[in-house]
Amino acid sequence: MQHASTAYVPRPRPRWWTELPLLALVYGAYSAGRLVARGDVSTAVDHGLRILHLEKTLHINFEHPLNRLLTAHPSIGIPSDFAYASLHYLVTPAVLIWLFRRRQALYRRARTWLMTSTLLGLIGFTLMPTCPPRLLHATHGFVDTMAQFSSYGWWGTEASAPRGMGGMTNQYAAMPSLHVGWALWCGILLWRHGRHPLVRAAGIAYPLVTTFVVMGTANHYFLDAVAGAAVMGVGALLAGPVMRVADRVGDRLAARFPRFARTTKSPIVSAGCKTSAGERIPVQRTTSADSTDAAASADADASAGRAPRADAAAPAGAGTAGDDTPAAAR
Repeated sequence: MQHASTAYVPRPRPRWWTELPLLALVYGAYSAGRLVARGDVSTAVDHGLRILHLEKTLHINFEHPLNRLLTAHPSIGIPSDFAYASLHYLVTPAVLIWLFRRRQALYRRARTWLMTSTLLGLIGFTLMPTCPPRLLHATHGFVDTMAQFSSYGWWGTEASAPRGMGGMTNQYAAMPSLHVGWALWCGILLWRHGRHPLVRAAGIAYPLVTTFVVMGTANHYFLDAVAGAAVMGVGALLAGPVMRVADRVGDRLAARFPRFARTTKSPIVSAGCKTSAGERIPVQRTTSADSTDAAASADADASAGRAPRADAAAPAGAGTAGDDTPAAAR
């Protein structure tokens, strides 16, 4: 019997009691990083004005007409404010849970993609603090719909934070728009891996609605949305390398602290062993298929007038004519 040199053993499936602390740690670091990376207000305003000027030059300042639409029609503006303040925190965790429960093979890469893109967005907030359109001077033509319709929701006049908690959010973290980035992540996964037509339709609609909302509420520029999509694209490209690095680190930690290493049973019944061609395990019984073939061969010999062959006539496990083992031992 020959032993295989290597046997592939898959990595343990993610467990909810390890995933929750990991996601909470990343989101906590992201939230804390947003607060630390506030930047200078005047610098953030300069960046916002430059983005707006570039959009006007390219005739892509779509946030202006959308903001006027939401401001003039509360029936559109109020639901948009609710969507901006809530969907960001509801749909993304729901898609994560769906992947964890129904698409285990996809979950780890999708989670790594989301986490990597989020950290890239934090780098963008740090390097380029940007004033959103709603905080620019009124002469630039924007109205803060969250403040205008604040009496209808739980938010105050400081972004989507609950009243009295505006100091816990960074209002100058507009570039890139992770509202759009996370919505795009959800949409791609729902479209590619959803089975019901309504789920796939939601995968198309959700990123588009989110882009409409963030611009109409004057929380983001169009180029913020483009940057959010770009960040998700880079995160998707980096997900594979990040997973490989994490696997190497995990293997080294497991080798250093074997007591805490997670183990999995080999999916191969022989535990990495294999037999050579034609080799049979001792005392192994002949299968029914082999017995049938032997009986058919014996019938063919009898009909042709030949003497039965030893391998066809002898019962399973019997010795051959040249075998010097006593019959009683057999």
